Parts: sequence; C-alpha cells; structure tokens
Amino acid sequence: MARLTVLGSAAAVSDALHDNTHLLLQGDSGSTILIDCGSNPLPKLAQMGVGASDLTALILTHFHPDHVSGLMIMLMQLWLRERQSPLPIYGLHHCLQRAEAMMRAAMWETWPNFFEVRFFPLPERDAAPLLENDDFLITAWPTAHYIPTIGLRVMIKPEGRVLSYSADSAPTPSLVRLAQGAALLVHEATGETPGHSSAAQAGQTAAAAGVDRLVLIHYDIRRSPDGLVAEAQTTYTGPIEVAQDGAVYEV
Repeated sequence: MARLTVLGSAAAVSDALHDNTHLLLQGDSGSTILIDCGSNPLPKLAQMGVGASDLTALILTHFHPDHVSGLMIMLMQLWLRERQSPLPIYGLHHCLQRAEAMMRAAMWETWPNFFEVRFFPLPERDAAPLLENDDFLITAWPTAHYIPTIGLRVMIKPEGRVLSYSADSAPTPSLVRLAQGAALLVHEATGETPGHSSAAQAGQTAAAAGVDRLVLIHYDIRRSPDGLVAEAQTTYTGPIEVAQDGAVYEV
C-alpha cells in the first residue's frame, strides 16, 4: 500500500511544529519520492529509516523559496553522505532552470565525486506524463499560482487508487480534473488570496471531483487552524482533516 508522509504542513511561514509543506511518497516496490524541498528533509527521513541513497526521485512543484530553498543543502549533504546513484528531478522548465542556476551559484561543479543529478523538464499541460514505475503512474497538471506551478495526480498501480495533490493554487478547472475520483486529495488551504485557496474552496474542488477524503495542507500557522475543517465542511460532506507534520496517509 502506498504511503504519503507529511514532512511539513505550513505555508510560507513555518514554526517549530510546522515546517514548510513538503511530502514523501513511498510505494511497496521501492519508490521513495520527495515532493518539494523547502527545507532540508534528510534528518526527518533518517528518523524514518530512509537513507541518503534511498531517494528515487524529487519533484519540484514550483520555484518559490518555501518549496525549493532547501535543495542546495540537501544535495550537498547527500554528496557528503556518499550517495552514488543518480537523482532525477522533475518540474516545469521555469522551475528547473532556476534550480540549476541556484546550484551553479553554489559551484556544485567543484564538488569532487558528486553524484549525477538529472533534470527532467515537464510540459505545462494537463496530464503531462511525469514518472511511471511498478508503484506509480504520476502526471502533472498546471495550477493557478503566481508563477508556473504543477499539481500531481498519482495513480497507485497495484491498487488502482488515486492520490492527488493541489500544490499552491487558486481554484481552477485543472484541479478538479487532477483530483477526479481520487481516494485522497491533499489540497492547500492558505486562504482566499491571489494564487491560493481557502478551506471552503478546497472543499468545493473536493466535492466537484468526487473525492473520498480531503486533507488540508499549506495553511497559515499565524492563524489557528482549528476552524479549517468547519470551513471546508460548508462545501464538502466527506471526511476532512488538517495535515500535521509527521502524519502518514495510506492509500
């Protein structure tokens, strides 16, 4: 059974209990996929028994600091921990171009015996093929954020169930399509501001897509999250919860 672990649940402002939103997707056949890297996830992964060589892929949803700023230190620490296997990184060209420039600024070409990093730019269109292996079929979908951003639809191949992740986005028809019939929708709930969604808007997307379960993430920790579930219940009648760091969802 696939497992999604919340490594961070906060929006751009984090605190001691809520790291910036990033996720770990694991499958029974060995897939260990990191989604975003706003801070260095390696200490958390080590506590979960995930080693430096265990990551099989990294997906970057967009180039905002709370989603990519940890990339530089993570790659350096993977190198210092003597990772040898290549690491594929997937994202839109807009994001990967800037991620590579960030690493050039760190002069990563001077790091001796550095493992290979492979960048895989994705087209900005609905259902763009991202990755397929024995565990998952993952497609990327454009969202409505400040800059080019992708949400994810993950087909869990052994079970045939779907996990969807909105990433950062205001309501948009592509979110309904990427979440259609999903067993679990992980949807941002920053608030009804440009480029983002409120909990009620997340509920509207969940209802329109007919999902089984809604998890609210990427929320503003400067305000109490206590009312988010009640707000989402005004538009969606299925099970709802607020993501917390360390939560694990089996799909």
